[in-house]
Amino acid sequence: MQPTIIIADDHPLVLKGLQDFLTEKNYNLLATAKNGKIALSLIKAHSPDIAILDIKMPFLTGLEIAQKCKEANLKTKIVLITLEKEESVYVEAKRLGVYGYVLKEFALEEIENCISSVIKGKPYFSPELISYIQIDNTQSLLNNLTNTELKILKLTTKNKTAREIAEDLNCSPRTVEKHKSHIITKLNIEKAPNSLLIWAKENQKHLS
Repeated sequence: MQPTIIIADDHPLVLKGLQDFLTEKNYNLLATAKNGKIALSLIKAHSPDIAILDIKMPFLTGLEIAQKCKEANLKTKIVLITLEKEESVYVEAKRLGVYGYVLKEFALEEIENCISSVIKGKPYFSPELISYIQIDNTQSLLNNLTNTELKILKLTTKNKTAREIAEDLNCSPRTVEKHKSHIITKLNIEKAPNSLLIWAKENQKHLS
């Protein structure tokens, strides 16, 4: 049995495109809304399985609706479609128990996978969003390193030993090891054999 769905977006073309797509795929679309206020009243009236909401809408945003649904203990699972890639918005969505987060440019490609996942009780967050946030987060972590620590990290990607790095930087191997320990802490890397080398290799593109 198909899940019951309502959709809300203040952009008529996006709303129409999503409506046509879901209807064509034979989803049980109950209603549509062009602002947050109408969307919330539809959720309360119909208790749909899923509400697909734009984040930025007049009267109430998708996040504000998610907040109100959480406070009222409504069972409708919220899916947000948005252009927003900010980590703070993503974190807030997770805090509110939002079940889906789909970027608008991939909405029609991803919405079926998202609905399928949500119905099984599994949250769905756009892979593009996750990779963007991870990249963003890596850069902000690297900004915490000193120039010496960055040099050591770059030399680590070249498979240089602590002794070789020490020669390059005119310091002792012990000092290099101390720096490496600080780097591991600052980058939240798990303390394990070769963990710094593995991290450096995986994130080499941020070190060029």
